[in-house]
Amino acid sequence: MGEGRERGKGRRLLAYEGRWMTSLVLWVTRRRHGVGPGQRPLGYARAQAPMMYGFAFVCTVETVGVGFLLAKMPVVHWIMLVLDVYTVLMVLGFQAAAVTRPHVLGPEGLRVRQGAALDVRIPLERIASVRYDLRFPKAEAAGRQAQERDGVLEMAVAAQTCVTVELTEPVTAVKLLGQRVTARTVRFHADEGRAAVAAIKAALEEARARQGEEDKGDKGLVTPV
Repeated sequence: MGEGRERGKGRRLLAYEGRWMTSLVLWVTRRRHGVGPGQRPLGYARAQAPMMYGFAFVCTVETVGVGFLLAKMPVVHWIMLVLDVYTVLMVLGFQAAAVTRPHVLGPEGLRVRQGAALDVRIPLERIASVRYDLRFPKAEAAGRQAQERDGVLEMAVAAQTCVTVELTEPVTAVKLLGQRVTARTVRFHADEGRAAVAAIKAALEEARARQGEEDKGDKGLVTPV
């Protein structure tokens, strides 16, 4: 059983690697994943951009420096070069995933994402309320991909969240290595937090108005005896 679990984790990590690599292609071609007609993307990548680009720059400088130091050891030089280039691509892939996989708001619901690592779908009918709520997760959780405790799922970007969604029924999310978490409150970051909250509220009002019209239509029907 333990062996199967480890293989499952390995497959998930490979799939994750494939997603961020695909995100690099989407980034270069200026396309986005999972944003269809009638859906609104809500970006969140801007907050982490300085840190990711800074890290990529440091890794690039290190690659050049190590190349000079290992110039007389060609085998080691090429091994380190491959590893360093992969590291730079991985850092850029993380940012590309955040840019090309935004949160998505549509008639069916709200899709909250954290790059290529986490994807949570929330039906509009389960949203009880949404508010702008700037928070900075506790230090022990700030560096993690997502933290869940007491039914609250925090999906921080650059160690902050600014949108809180309260639910009437819990949603289940599957984390990177397969752990399932259940939450009745979801907190996430959006670059334009107040605009995101306003858009979600407008979508909720529209969905409720549409449902009210459908209910009136059903009551107006006469069933023949």
